[in-house]
Amino acid sequence: MRVLVAYYTQTGNTRKIAQAIHSELESLGHEVTLREIRGVKSQDVSGFDVIFLGSPCHSADLAKPVRNLLEAMESSPGGKLAGFVTHSTYTAEGGERHRELHERWAGKCAGSFEQACAAKGLEWSGCFSCQGKPSKPIELFIRVAVIKDAHEWPGYIAETRKHPNADDEAKARAFAREVVALGDTYPISPR
Repeated sequence: MRVLVAYYTQTGNTRKIAQAIHSELESLGHEVTLREIRGVKSQDVSGFDVIFLGSPCHSADLAKPVRNLLEAMESSPGGKLAGFVTHSTYTAEGGERHRELHERWAGKCAGSFEQACAAKGLEWSGCFSCQGKPSKPIELFIRVAVIKDAHEWPGYIAETRKHPNADDEAKARAFAREVVALGDTYPISPR
């Protein structure tokens, strides 16, 4: 299977997940191309059976370079698309407040991938997401605008600085295996 793993990164978080997906699929014998977004033109995405497209979460949505590539892609390039996202908010699994913050600050990403697939005629294969260590400006923004509670901050920042970690990478590898193993026959639920 021909697979493209393309990603945009500023801090290295999304690159780390892209490399995990790439190495997993390569170890399974697939023909895998790994590229940063700046090295990918819209016409470069055709001819792949699967496209894994990665982005950090910016302003609750995909980063602009990723959105630009999705918009520039030709309609019906063939194959399917799976997204992966790194963000510096809580994960949705941590209770009601964490789910609310996740939806507010990272919730648009999977939907943007899915909408792009519908608009371009690509099969949507779901989205993997995990925390990533925030850059200093994002860390300051989160401290001032999102997590204002002085008691909550130390635990939050200590945890998010650990990501993406080996567990996140293992989950990304499992997601990649699921996407390619299910082929065109079975729909894959978004994560």
